[in-house]
Amino acid sequence: MAIRSARRIVRPLLYLTAGSAVVGGTLYVSYRPRSIPGLEPASVPLPTYSDGTLRPPRFLQAKSREKQILDLKRSDVGNLSAKSDSWLRFLSAPFQSSKEETDGGGADTAEPYDLLIIGGGATGAGIALDAVTRGLRVALVEKDDFSSGTSSKSTKLVHGGVRYLEKAVWDLDYNQYKLVREALRERKYFLDTAPHLSMWLPIMLPLDKWYKAPYYWAGTKFYDLLAGAENIESSYFLTKSKALDAFPMLKRDDLFGALVYYDGAHNDSRMNVSLALTAALYGATIVNHMEVTGLEKDENGQLCGAKLLDLIPDRDGKKSAEISIKAKGIINATGPFTDSIRKLDDPSVSGIVAPSSGVHVILPGYYSPSNMGLIDPSTSDGRVIFFLPWQGNTIAGTTDAPTEITQNPVAGSQEIDWILSEIRHYLSPSINVRRGDVLAAWSGIRPLVRDPKAKNTESLVRNHLIDVSPSGLLTCAGGKWTTYRQMAEETVDEAISRFSITPRPVPNPPKISSIDTPHPSSPTLDGRCQTHAVALLGAHGFSKTLFIPLIQHFGVETDVARHLAESYGDRAWTVAALCSPTELRFPVRGRRLAPLYPFVDGEVRYAVRHEYAATAVDVLARRTRLAFLNAQAALEALPGVIDIMGEECAWSRKRRDREWWNALEFLRSMGLPPSKAGLSRKEVEAGIAKLWGSEDEGRMYSRHDAPADELESDRNDVGLSKDSPANK
Repeated sequence: MAIRSARRIVRPLLYLTAGSAVVGGTLYVSYRPRSIPGLEPASVPLPTYSDGTLRPPRFLQAKSREKQILDLKRSDVGNLSAKSDSWLRFLSAPFQSSKEETDGGGADTAEPYDLLIIGGGATGAGIALDAVTRGLRVALVEKDDFSSGTSSKSTKLVHGGVRYLEKAVWDLDYNQYKLVREALRERKYFLDTAPHLSMWLPIMLPLDKWYKAPYYWAGTKFYDLLAGAENIESSYFLTKSKALDAFPMLKRDDLFGALVYYDGAHNDSRMNVSLALTAALYGATIVNHMEVTGLEKDENGQLCGAKLLDLIPDRDGKKSAEISIKAKGIINATGPFTDSIRKLDDPSVSGIVAPSSGVHVILPGYYSPSNMGLIDPSTSDGRVIFFLPWQGNTIAGTTDAPTEITQNPVAGSQEIDWILSEIRHYLSPSINVRRGDVLAAWSGIRPLVRDPKAKNTESLVRNHLIDVSPSGLLTCAGGKWTTYRQMAEETVDEAISRFSITPRPVPNPPKISSIDTPHPSSPTLDGRCQTHAVALLGAHGFSKTLFIPLIQHFGVETDVARHLAESYGDRAWTVAALCSPTELRFPVRGRRLAPLYPFVDGEVRYAVRHEYAATAVDVLARRTRLAFLNAQAALEALPGVIDIMGEECAWSRKRRDREWWNALEFLRSMGLPPSKAGLSRKEVEAGIAKLWGSEDEGRMYSRHDAPADELESDRNDVGLSKDSPANK
């Protein structure tokens, strides 16, 4: 009897304890304290004068492009051995670093590089940073500009992939599950190492039926669970009224509620440029606008170097001599152009890239809340479409269709119309989604790849591919932005094994944070991969409140200061210092490139002096993002950008004219209306860019209706005179 009585008491207690543990654990996971990147004080405090006033920091500078090219030439040991000692001393002279210039690692010695990386996109720049922080001698060359291809034309998300998780569950696909888990881990590293360029973004999933709520709730909670400690916020459910309050643009009809989950967003091309510049500060030789014209092999048929051609002198009407570079290993990281480099190695090799076009459109910021994105998991053809706030505007996409490989693909009108049609399905009928609201549109090429060693060579690789040819060309292709770091780590691991190169510790890493302050705690660079903890350029002195001292010290506008802090991190101090005085009471500094956007003249000077920008397109598209945000605004800003770059680089009139027409050709691929693509500089400066070539073009591209000269209410009640400015 006593035992039965004890059971009656103990069993409910056990149930109560277990239930309390489950509820308590759920509450803790949902509401536990979190460390959000960027909210902590800057790891490098701002220096001050003895009287307590602010003194802007000074930063280490990477070698100039000219010195980087000289480093490339020094790697050709055979040619150097034939030169005299005096010639070697002459070559060494330009590399004596000033107090504020990086020493460039081991690039100042006349010996082959450990690795030559071809391609300056996310993958190539990530590989360069990984390799150089393992103590290897690294060179990276890019035919165009850093992130000039796919890496600047992404959806701007840093995500594990909710739709991939759904496929993994329903198909019981463990490999797909592993890819999602890996991407979620990399997402946290991404946000930690570059908090100024990335952010957490809530994404809404609207629900039209009540029975969908449990299904998607379970999916988003599983997504949270997979992220584990790397998760930043838990998903949650919103009722219909709360969903409309958070996203007022939604259609009210058939809306039951919404689920909100968290993923990351970033500024893709600036992230790419920061990767390349960080690698340069650690000692890598980084050169853009440098084409690989051929690969060299030794007597055993193994790759040992490459022939390069600098493309910048040709823009000035000068002839460029071919450069020979030696390296122990060569890595092909050229994305959609992977097969062109593989054919330089072996002309008979079969192609492995299956290019796919992804079109995105940019709409005005009023199409979405500034802090909430949206995902439509079931479009008319079964694809997923994202609708996200980005840089003050709204980005929508993407499509997925086979395409041809070109340098600057153009978004087709059919793809643009499909995206707009899908947007209309979930936005309120009171919002007229018009073709004229498309400020920019572009097509990015996804380099989906086939494994040449697989039995079925037609099947596509799920994630990324690392392949080594018989002659030693190591190719890394496929993947996505979120997992660039993991791809780079695996590629460098393979290169170390394949090319028999030895990583070395980096006992005295460069003071990337600031010359005048102690370097913050950073990972020990002991020859192993540490890129998960290597903060990128601009991250050390960044905080969410950095824009405030920028305003107080330089007198820049608030939105400009926020933009500089979130695009350059602590380097915003240098950018603001390079801004021209306005001759106004306020703002004191910073002349805008375009009236509606926070990009200022100091960014152009900074891009030329510190970020290897060599063309007007480099600035408009990859250093600032104006070309991606508004193609016509970029056209109107182009004369000012060319003038500033011309002053910085001493461009001739012929070079300025060439930059103009090259930029117009690029802007055509960003959605510039056809009638604008042939305008001369004089015509743009005269205001002709504001006019439409025809009535049909005006109806298609105009952002507003032609307003009446005078409202009826004004005529009856106010009595405006015919000469009133309101009637002009």
